[in-house]
Amino acid sequence: MGAQAHAATIQLFDLLESRYALRVIWALADGHPQTFRLLQDSVGGATPNTLNTRLKELRAAWLVEHGGSGYQLTPQGADLARRLGEVPSFAGKWVHSSVREAHTTPRRG
Repeated sequence: MGAQAHAATIQLFDLLESRYALRVIWALADGHPQTFRLLQDSVGGATPNTLNTRLKELRAAWLVEHGGSGYQLTPQGADLARRLGEVPSFAGKWVHSSVREAHTTPRRG
């Protein structure tokens, strides 16, 4: 990975690490626009201030937009959501192998 791609990856991860950022993307991944209130419920009851801040950041990053029906992912945000859709499969395999590894690795101490 080149330096520019690495820097872009770090920038994206910094944004996604922000509280509720991933939850907003997951909540909008089905393609249906959501009002602020519905989105607040979908992401687990974020405070209005926190959700508003996160939405501003995601809009500035061209991942989320606001239309007449509410908030929705931009085409770029939808692409990210599709790529993140692979994470649950990886996570299931990872947890399974981590549990198996924990039971087969001798304890140190």
